[in-house]
Amino acid sequence: MKLHEFQAKEQFKRFGIPVPEGYLATSPEEALEAAKRLKGPPWVVKAQVHAGGRGKGGGVRVVDSQDQLTAATAEILEKPLITKQTGPEGKRVYQVLVEEGVDIEREFYLAMVIDRSGAMPVIIFSQAGGMDIEEVAAKSPELVMKRFVDPLTGWMPYQGRRLAYGLTPLPEAGVLKSLMSIMDGLYRAFVSLDCSLAEINPLVITKQGNCLAVDAKITIDDNALFRQGEMKALDDPREKDPFDAKAQEFNLNYIRLDGDIGAMVNGAGLAMATMDVIKLAGAEPANFLDVGGGASEEMITKGFEIILSDPKVKAILINIFGGILRCDVLAKGVLEAAKRTEIKVPLIVRLEGTNVEEGRKILQESGLRFLVAKDMAEAADLVTGQVSNL
Repeated sequence: MKLHEFQAKEQFKRFGIPVPEGYLATSPEEALEAAKRLKGPPWVVKAQVHAGGRGKGGGVRVVDSQDQLTAATAEILEKPLITKQTGPEGKRVYQVLVEEGVDIEREFYLAMVIDRSGAMPVIIFSQAGGMDIEEVAAKSPELVMKRFVDPLTGWMPYQGRRLAYGLTPLPEAGVLKSLMSIMDGLYRAFVSLDCSLAEINPLVITKQGNCLAVDAKITIDDNALFRQGEMKALDDPREKDPFDAKAQEFNLNYIRLDGDIGAMVNGAGLAMATMDVIKLAGAEPANFLDVGGGASEEMITKGFEIILSDPKVKAILINIFGGILRCDVLAKGVLEAAKRTEIKVPLIVRLEGTNVEEGRKILQESGLRFLVAKDMAEAADLVTGQVSNL
């Protein structure tokens, strides 16, 4: 679960990480009122969306007058923000963060993530702040410093010293102390909030010698939301794809994609393999949908309804290997969804495993029009053939 920048900064302040003063606004008028409460000009107007690359997409504006402020706010709110992470359709912006301008002298990158190969958190620090860390790592790997954190000991002061004293040129003592304090605060926030990512880009030193988190990004591990009720309440449903949000209500593992072949599969591995064979057959999957091994008839029904409600879907492939999820349960769920939503697209079914004969019989006696595939390759070919005939 992602937090907006303004939400992440509120959390950072709880852990002693300094941030610029700012206020949220949903209209040019509110933005103007916010600016009157801040030092400036200049001010910074920042689109609040769950997407990176906002600056390159025009979602971050530095303004030097009240007229520029209201004009920039209106423009950001009126049209979708398009970045490399939003896709060509962009994302609608419902609110902006208005902040005081910062006189920047140096920029750094600071983040904490889970390193799955090492099975522990790792802090990443670079003096190439304000840039994509992937680009820095590819072009100048010597600028990226890492320190792994043993969960038994936590973040140790000497680790912060090693990172801070690796900078060239070396900042003055007071700045080094502030940088190490922010590293410690980031670790405490990461652990306390059950984060999968906590990032500051850029972390800056101002010309007055202060350290500030000018940007903030926090992603909460969804598996920990049961004990992060305060964080869960910060979730913004407007930022989610409506199909994804509906699937989440029924504990379905669903991700909407750009293709036109709907897929319903049980098991993440089988779902990935199914998408691969769809692409190998020359088509594109419209979704990732793993109903899981313990899916109920209701979950199957809801999943099928979600696929059918996507206007881009031109054909549906059901690929089930019955184990814990029996084939007859899957068939009953499909029939229930068919009763609620008319199926107007070709349906291809590949069933194997527990109660496969019962499942096939239920579908054959249902009156539904569908094609049966004996294996995954044939299923993909049938789907592609049906779409090409439309």
